[in-house]
Amino acid sequence: MDSRTLAAEVDAACRLSGEFQLRSGERSSEYFDKYLFESNPTLLRHVCQAMVPLIPTDTDLLGGLELGGVPLATVVSQITGLPTVFVRKQAKTYGTCRLAEGADVAGRTVTLIEDVITTGGAVRNAALALRSDNANVSNVICAIDRRTETGDVLNDVSVAVLAVLTKSDLDGAQRPPL
Repeated sequence: MDSRTLAAEVDAACRLSGEFQLRSGERSSEYFDKYLFESNPTLLRHVCQAMVPLIPTDTDLLGGLELGGVPLATVVSQITGLPTVFVRKQAKTYGTCRLAEGADVAGRTVTLIEDVITTGGAVRNAALALRSDNANVSNVICAIDRRTETGDVLNDVSVAVLAVLTKSDLDGAQRPPL
């Protein structure tokens, strides 16, 4: 599926109109519900298939970020055969007390998988935490890059963003083709 068609499908499934309070506390008449594409098996597969060519060749493990990156990483793992680790926001305080569940990350190259990046804070935290476990982390693949500024927290930690779609791709899907 081409990226324009994918953007139109994701946008149609996920852009909601109404009155919404955003995480920042601001009010908005528009909201993008990413879980609507992640819970649709056909659309989820289309997004994941578009992620596959973005995977760096040196990737040993896919790191699905809690919560939205987990289904994406799982499907991409099924398509590619690459193993997956599930990266928590915080390490468990019981049992294994691990941040990353699954294979050992030490000495391995982990490509992070995220659903939507707005500020990059969660990706930054995951990259730093995995690096403290001796993982090599320098890339994140996201379904949607909503960042508005080029200089952000991911540049500060040398994590490159590889995006299937951007906010402008989704906004462009709203307009009829010329």
